Amino acid sequence: MNSVYLDKVSDAIAHFVGLFDMNVEAARQKQAYDGFKATQQAEEQLPDPQTVAIKVDASHTLKDFDPHVPYLAMRPEIEQVTVWSKVAFTPPDVPVPDGPFLHDFTRLPDGTTVGSGGVVLPDIDPPGDLAAIIIQEIQLSDDDYVGFGGSGLKFTPAAPDNSALDELQQAAADLSPIDDLTLPGTTEEMATFVTTAVDRFDAFDAADHGNADVFSVKSETIEGTYLNGQLVDEADVPKMEDYVNFLKEQDDEEDVAGPDGPLDMDTPPDSADFMDGWGDGTVNPRVEISTGGNSVINNAVVVNEWVSAEVIAVMGDHFSLNAIVQINGTCDVDSVGAAVGGWPFDPGGENQSFNIAMFKHIDPSADTDGEAAPPPAGFPAYYVVTEISGDLLMMNWIEQYAFVMDNDVVIASSSGVQSVVSTGDNTAFNGLSLYELGSYYDLIIVGGNVYDASIICQLNLLLDNDMIGAVDGFETTGEGSASTGENLLWNQASIVNVGAGTCEPLPDGYDTAAADLAAGNKELPNSILQDAAFAGIGVLRVLYISGDIYNLQYIKQTTVVGDSDQVALAMNQMVANPDAEWTITTGGNQLVNDATIVDVDGASKIYVGGDSYSDEILIQANLVSSEPDLGGQDPDTLVNEAVAFLDDGNGDDTGDASQGTNITPQAADSGSADVMQHMLG
Repeated sequence: MNSVYLDKVSDAIAHFVGLFDMNVEAARQKQAYDGFKATQQAEEQLPDPQTVAIKVDASHTLKDFDPHVPYLAMRPEIEQVTVWSKVAFTPPDVPVPDGPFLHDFTRLPDGTTVGSGGVVLPDIDPPGDLAAIIIQEIQLSDDDYVGFGGSGLKFTPAAPDNSALDELQQAAADLSPIDDLTLPGTTEEMATFVTTAVDRFDAFDAADHGNADVFSVKSETIEGTYLNGQLVDEADVPKMEDYVNFLKEQDDEEDVAGPDGPLDMDTPPDSADFMDGWGDGTVNPRVEISTGGNSVINNAVVVNEWVSAEVIAVMGDHFSLNAIVQINGTCDVDSVGAAVGGWPFDPGGENQSFNIAMFKHIDPSADTDGEAAPPPAGFPAYYVVTEISGDLLMMNWIEQYAFVMDNDVVIASSSGVQSVVSTGDNTAFNGLSLYELGSYYDLIIVGGNVYDASIICQLNLLLDNDMIGAVDGFETTGEGSASTGENLLWNQASIVNVGAGTCEPLPDGYDTAAADLAAGNKELPNSILQDAAFAGIGVLRVLYISGDIYNLQYIKQTTVVGDSDQVALAMNQMVANPDAEWTITTGGNQLVNDATIVDVDGASKIYVGGDSYSDEILIQANLVSSEPDLGGQDPDTLVNEAVAFLDDGNGDDTGDASQGTNITPQAADSGSADVMQHMLG
């Protein structure tokens, strides 16, 4: 370690420098101190603050902490308020100026007062365009493999043939006149879409579709509800909640039953009657298999009230189209082996197919009570005009798709206990609800054309080709049942129009008003103001559209379910248990499409200067396919060809059933990675 030492001269110099710095600093502090003292003495001396005595009075005595003292809040003060039960509103009386009826009046600027009544005309805004494009899609694949019961076998059937779905889809496409029309991207394409749909529906022939059961009705106006091609009363229309399982009311008070009768759930465990109803405690061997029961639902509701008016005057053409296309397609060819066919076979009821369509028209100007209309209360004294330079677009394009594949493979044996296996019960749901509220006018003048179309297309396709067979040696003396049907296909659609149902020729004055408005002159002829439809209106609210109106409401719903299940029955390799009871269900699928369009224009009158086209059409069809023809094959033979024994040597390898003499229970009933997977879509 090195050190540095100063000689005596350097040390004396260092001490001198340090002492000099200290003297300089002391001088500086003395100078600042003298200034501070001088300033302090110059300041005014304030008197000392007075001390005020504070009196503290504690009206209670503190006690020790008690954690069990409840908290009681202070009582709130209640302030009495009187609520109005009735609110009366009397509209102001708009006086009519003297002289000729409004011959010199045009749209006045905002804030201008007119006449002695001091009336200020309102300022109204034009509506904007509305376009909603919504596509909902569900894809679910739930192909399960289940082996249970200790049979020592593996079931490896061929993959289900889904070609029948392609055939059904092609047949449905041939039935729907507008199946290939796609989403329009421009207003010109929207006009083409409407006119093309009109032409194709006019050319549709219900008698040219082979074996399909097709019903079609076309008219200028359709009123009422049609069920599978029959006009029915509203009281006779089936209700969805009576057929769709998850909508049915559940009986929560249903008694729980044991082997010997209902159970009393309120019996305490220490009572001698606690196990009453369970017999001697033994359980009969039972096997329950359910591979269907899928529910797939598409639901859409659209209410369009974006722009409405008392009177609509169209200078060009007016196209009005309401159409509903409903198609149910089914391929349900089941094959049941001889061993199972010996049971009192119950197919579970026939498949149910419903096509329900309702057309309804509500005229706001109709006299529903049958009473005479009150006399007019005068005609408009003033009017205000707002305009749109171009087209007005109102479009809701809804597409809902649901694709569910639930092709299950099951090999089952009875092991002497109760076995319950469910590989279906999937639920897929698309839901949509749109309620569009906009603006109301007394008069809409359209310089171009009006394209008004409400279309609903619904399609259900079901492939349910089930196979139930048994391997060699299978036998049972117990009760058994197999159900392969009872599928539900449900299409329900409603189109409700609120407004005038027919068009009238354009009266005098409206074409003149349209020409003046196009030229920038916002005067209205007296003949328009004296239209009976405007009686009782003080200030007329007018919307002028120089272009066209496009009102397209379109809902397309497609539901496709493939539920081709294959079930093989075998005996337990240790104990046969032939007295087991069997319940097999492979059907019970539900395909539901539900759509509603409510189109509100509110017009009591529609005037058309050009041509008017108004048409409504309903198409309902049922397709039933018998391909592939499984009925010509023996399911027991197919099952034995697809069953292989498992042993220690080959693991999951399959081989000839005749060579499988060494059966290992630990290796039996192996399956795929997707075992009894349930998914909610």
